Amino acid sequence: MADSAVWQWMQTIYRNDTWVYEVFAVVLVTVFANALVRLALTRLTTRLAQRTQTYWDDALIGAAQRPLAWLVWVLGLSVAAGLAEPHAVSEVFQYVPPLRVLAVIVLISWFLVGFIDRAAQALLASRPGADPTTTMAVSRLLRVSVLVTASLVALQSLGFSISGVLAFGGVGGIAVGFAAKDLLANFFGGVMIHLDRPFGVGDWVRSPDRDIEGVVEEIGWRLTTIRTFDKRPLYVPNSAFATISVENPSRMSHRRIRETIGLRYDDIDVVPALLDDVRAMLIAHADIDDSQTLMVNFDTFGESSLQFFVYCFTHTTNWVEFHRVKQAVLVDIMAIIARHGARVAQPTRRLQLDPAAPATPDDHTPTTAR
Repeated sequence: MADSAVWQWMQTIYRNDTWVYEVFAVVLVTVFANALVRLALTRLTTRLAQRTQTYWDDALIGAAQRPLAWLVWVLGLSVAAGLAEPHAVSEVFQYVPPLRVLAVIVLISWFLVGFIDRAAQALLASRPGADPTTTMAVSRLLRVSVLVTASLVALQSLGFSISGVLAFGGVGGIAVGFAAKDLLANFFGGVMIHLDRPFGVGDWVRSPDRDIEGVVEEIGWRLTTIRTFDKRPLYVPNSAFATISVENPSRMSHRRIRETIGLRYDDIDVVPALLDDVRAMLIAHADIDDSQTLMVNFDTFGESSLQFFVYCFTHTTNWVEFHRVKQAVLVDIMAIIARHGARVAQPTRRLQLDPAAPATPDDHTPTTAR
C-alpha cells in the first residue's frame, strides 16, 4: 500500500514538473555538444590544417573556435529558456528571442573579424613579397565594414528603423564634416597613402619641402609614425602628404658615386693613361653596374689642379654597403694615381720672380744715419 502511494506521488511530480527534466536534458546535451565542438576543432587544428599548405583553413578554424563554442551555449540556453517560459511567472523570458538574435550577430561578427585579422597575419607571414601596408589597410577596412553592418543588423533586429538611422547619420555627417574637417582630411590622406602606396612600413622617406626624414614605422588612418635617424619618433598628419613632395630612397634601383679629383699640373703627361686605367677598373669592378652611365673624364683646369670626375652607379642600394663599395673604389683610384707617379693636388700658390727686374728698396729698411 505504501509502495503504491509513493509511485502515485512520483507520477504526479513527473506530470507536473516534466519541463524541469526537459530543461535539464537540454542543458546536458548543450554541455556535451560544447565539449564535442571544442574537441573537433582542436583535432582539425592539429591534424587537418597542418597537412595543407594554404593559410586559409588555419585562419578559418582558429577564428571559429571560441565563437562556435559560445554559439552552442547560446542556442542551448535559449532552447532551455523557451521550455521554461510557459511555466515561469517572470517577464524576463520575453527578452530571450531578441537577446538570442543579438548574441548570434555578435558571435558571427566576432568570427568574421577574427578570420580577417588571422588571414592578414598569415598572408604576411607566408608571402614575404606581400605589401604590409596594403594588407593591413584592407584588413582594417573589412573589419570596419563588418562592425558597421553588424551594428545596423542588430539595430534592425531590436526594432529600430535602419532608414531612420541612415537619415540621421546623413544629417549628422554634414555637421561632423564641418566640425572635424581636419580629422577627415587626415583620414582621406591615409586612404590615398594606402591606395597610391608612395611608401610603406619600413621604407626610408624624406621630404625636400619639410624637415621630414626617417624610417616609416606605422601608417595609421590619422597619423604616420616616422622614426628619424637620431631615433626620435616623428608623427606626421596624413593630410600633409597631399601637399608635399616625398622621396623614397628605399626604392632606389642603384646608388650613385660622383667624385671630383684633382691632380698636380706636373702630372699633365700621365692624365690620359691614368683616366683610362680608372675607367677600366670601374668596368671590371664587381660592385659597379657598367650597364648604367659610367664616366671618367677630365673636367677642368683648376687654380691649382687638373680636375677629373668619376661618375658611376653601384649595384647595392644599402646605405652601409654603398659606403663600403665607395671606399673600395676611391682606394683603387688612389692606387692607380700612385702607380702612374702622380699625386693628388693640394691648394698651392707659386710666386715666380723675374730675375731681370731691378731691385726696389724696401721702404721699411732703416737708413744709415749720416
